[in-house]
Amino acid sequence: MSSALTGSTALRVLGATSTTDLGDGRLRLEEEVVALFDQFRDPLLRYLSSFGHALPDAEEVIQEVFLALFQHLDRGKSRDNLRGWLFRVAHNLALKRRYRTLRDLEARAEASADGAIDPSPSPEDQLVNSQTQKRLLAVVQALPQQDRRCLSLRAEGLCYREIAEILDMSLGAVSLSLARSLARIARSAER
Repeated sequence: MSSALTGSTALRVLGATSTTDLGDGRLRLEEEVVALFDQFRDPLLRYLSSFGHALPDAEEVIQEVFLALFQHLDRGKSRDNLRGWLFRVAHNLALKRRYRTLRDLEARAEASADGAIDPSPSPEDQLVNSQTQKRLLAVVQALPQQDRRCLSLRAEGLCYREIAEILDMSLGAVSLSLARSLARIARSAER
């Protein structure tokens, strides 16, 4: 059940009850969550794309994240570092969705006699990317999964401490991961 809602309209579902039934506090909360949605939708979408989710799946994850945020704030829970909280929840939900998708694919593969799936990119994808983009993309994809996630979160502007908290790593491990990743990318770009 994928819906392609964009912008603040995606969260208007939260206000399904009439505004006369909502208190001023709840209306302000809805407006705050809508503002956060408008601010963080694109960075979260970029981060979720690093998990290999299709755009509609990533948008569904984002809707789940902001529904969870609304419920979190509505219960009066902590407002500390909402950006980090959003990325952490998106990270966890994306992993759950990916595992569920992989489990479904494995079940389908077992059910069919010729369940082989071709992992190679489509010819259209090969034509779209230039040679430089292909090389850099290959380097990034060759990075260990943890390094890719660190790099992706850093590209979204999160500081080392926030990345360490989201990925449950030490600060030193984040620093080492990013240095290693950037060195590999720089070597590839020099070729």
